[in-house]
Amino acid sequence: MTVLARLDHVTRRFGEVLAVDDVTLDIHSGSILGLLGPNGAGKSTVLTMLQGLRKPTTGTVTLFGGSPGDYRMRQKLGGTPQETALPPTLRVGEVIDFVGRHFDDPLSTAAVAEEFGLGELLKRQTGALSGGQKRRLSVALAFVGQPRLVLLDEPTTGLDVDARRTLWDAVRRQHDRGATVVVTSHYLEEIEALAERVVVMGHGRVIADDTVTAVINQVSLRQVRLVTDQPDRVSGLPGVVGRDQGDNGSTTFYANDSDRLIVELVRSGIPFTDLTVRGATLEEAFLTLTGATDAASGEHVRSAQKEMNR
Repeated sequence: MTVLARLDHVTRRFGEVLAVDDVTLDIHSGSILGLLGPNGAGKSTVLTMLQGLRKPTTGTVTLFGGSPGDYRMRQKLGGTPQETALPPTLRVGEVIDFVGRHFDDPLSTAAVAEEFGLGELLKRQTGALSGGQKRRLSVALAFVGQPRLVLLDEPTTGLDVDARRTLWDAVRRQHDRGATVVVTSHYLEEIEALAERVVVMGHGRVIADDTVTAVINQVSLRQVRLVTDQPDRVSGLPGVVGRDQGDNGSTTFYANDSDRLIVELVRSGIPFTDLTVRGATLEEAFLTLTGATDAASGEHVRSAQKEMNR
């Protein structure tokens, strides 16, 4: 496969904050690559460097064999930022026309409208669109220039379930027509629906790069919550990968196989009460995988979760 874009030992700092930490990544033609991880993992920073909006502090970023700062390379690139910003007084059709004029061989406005379900909105000012409609238009604009590579940063933010699936279908069709797509998300369902290859990021690093199935197996953790005066002994049982101390005296343990953990817990003779089991959320799973769960205290986990839910 042809490598369309590459990050080679790339680091990016914002003052004292290390946003991207020694990332090496190849993006191959014909693929849909999912960048998966909690907010603050470095996903958006990677995309902005591929777009030439930011330069790496160290390392090299290449786009179509050249520099992302070269406008000729960006002619083959499409993108949707995480935040939707559209000129409020322009009509939807005018915005599509305007963007198309920046490319040599753009799709027609009618074709874009049909593909992304914007036909009834063409004469409406973007300032009068709902949040979901604005997001749909923003994603559609990424494909106007018939790019070889499309970077979608949290493309379905603000969309309801039906609109999200409709947009997924449109992205798949564009991929079938030849577009290579990179999509960032912290929604496991979104990456599972779209991507063939998944790169998991945490704390600015790549912590997994594999197929969708392999990565899902890594983040499909279970929570076993109980009250015990010997949490260190429970943490040492087979299959426990992290824990979070609750405010109510309970401790939540993360494990890939909750049934096995309960069996080992009973066999160990460790005293416990008030046991409950549920699936870990994606955010909790990633916090565990990226080492944010502190074995001695859950404060780091709770702070990170609050940040992700803001």
